[in-house]
Amino acid sequence: MDDVFGALSHPFRRAVLDLLRERDGRTLGELERALAPQAGLTRFGVMKHIKVLEEAHLVLARKVGREKHHYLNPTPIQLIADRWISRFAAPHVAAMTGLKHLLEERPMAPVAPKHVYELFIKATPQALWDVLTDDSKTPLYEHFNMTSRSDWRAGGARTYFMGERQVIACSILEMEPPRRLVLSFHAQWAPDVAADRPSRVTWEITPVGADACKLTLTHDDFDGETATSKAVVHGWPEGLSRLKTLVETGEPFFMSAPAA
Repeated sequence: MDDVFGALSHPFRRAVLDLLRERDGRTLGELERALAPQAGLTRFGVMKHIKVLEEAHLVLARKVGREKHHYLNPTPIQLIADRWISRFAAPHVAAMTGLKHLLEERPMAPVAPKHVYELFIKATPQALWDVLTDDSKTPLYEHFNMTSRSDWRAGGARTYFMGERQVIACSILEMEPPRRLVLSFHAQWAPDVAADRPSRVTWEITPVGADACKLTLTHDDFDGETATSKAVVHGWPEGLSRLKTLVETGEPFFMSAPAA
């Protein structure tokens, strides 16, 4: 957590996060042109500041074609909020986590991921995988305490419910225990999202040492700025924060679901 506070302590680095909040997926050149003249920094200086943000996991970098795109990762900030604020003001904190925005569309340009989240968990990949693939554990970490029913095989279905109402329909596209899980994602909780074509969610688990792992979640394959792409930014930071707590401690971190 010290590295997060350290990264946020410099005004230039906060300005980078502000820019990525306005429009995610910017390249180094875009960030340099927008901020370096006012700050009096060279390209090398901009790179050093971005590296600090990456090391604190506040910014994630992904190679798209020949360019490196940068994405705001709100999860570390959400974890700080969970530590000191959530028990008193969970509904207000959850409303502040919608930090991801659509990349500016460019004809014939490579399609970049729309929402990318990364966090480190003090548990083995297998321990994390066991929680992710246990339907009885789903309401202990999912947004709105959703339940699920799953047919755990490639081509199988995974369905999420709020009470008896089906709210998300998924198909398991790839399954490589305990490292990779890819699902289609068709939101159905409201008419606007139900009208969208299914998008894609990829869970990637990478071991870090003997007893820790890195979880990277990518939600992409949207048809532009859809209702679903705008809605899911409120759920992923909460769900991933709760998942980390559950896997590391064995104790659920419950948050109130909305009234039916």
